Amino acid sequence: MALTAAGEERAFAKLIARHGDRIARLARRMLGPAGDVDDVVQESFLRLWSQAPSWRPGGARLSTWLYRVASNLCIDRLRRPRQAPLSQIVEPPSPAPRPDQDHAARRAARQVERALQGLAPRQRMAIVLCHFEELTNIEASEVMGLSVDALESLLARGRRALRQELAEESAWLIAALRDGGMDASREVGNG
Repeated sequence: MALTAAGEERAFAKLIARHGDRIARLARRMLGPAGDVDDVVQESFLRLWSQAPSWRPGGARLSTWLYRVASNLCIDRLRRPRQAPLSQIVEPPSPAPRPDQDHAARRAARQVERALQGLAPRQRMAIVLCHFEELTNIEASEVMGLSVDALESLLARGRRALRQELAEESAWLIAALRDGGMDASREVGNG
C-alpha cells in the first residue's frame, strides 16, 4: 500500500491481481450475471487508488476495506430503479453443462443462485460474505459495518428465506450439492 500511495503502478497492479477476483465474485453474487460487476470492481479499485495516500497501516485490513467498498457499491446499485423496461431485457442464454461436470450439481447450483438473488440485499450480502467468500462473522460484520449480532440476524433470516424458497426441491438439491459439492455453485456464480 505504501508503494501504491507513492503512485507506483506496479504495486497497484499487484493489489488488483491479489484482490480483483474476490471483489468480482462478490459483485457477481450480489448483482447477478447481468449486473454491473466490472463497474463495481473498477470503482472499488479507483477508490483504493485515490485513498491510498491516506491509508494508515494498523487500521482495517485492506481486504476488509475493499469488501466494504464493493459491498456498498453493490447495495447502491441494487437500490437504484431499473432503467430498462422488461421488454428490452435480453434473456441470457442457458449455460450448457460441460461434459466433465455433474448435471445435477449444476442444476442445483443454478437453483441456489436464483434463490440467492431473491433475498433482500443485506441478507444476500451476509450470506455471500460468510458462505461463499468464507469470511468469519467478525470479518463480515466489519465489511458490512454491523455488529456481529446484527450480522447473525441477517444470516438467520437469509438462511430461513433460502430454506423456504428451496423447500420444494430440497431432496434432489441437497443430494446434488453434496455429490457435486459447492464448487459447482461457485462456478455458476463465477460464470
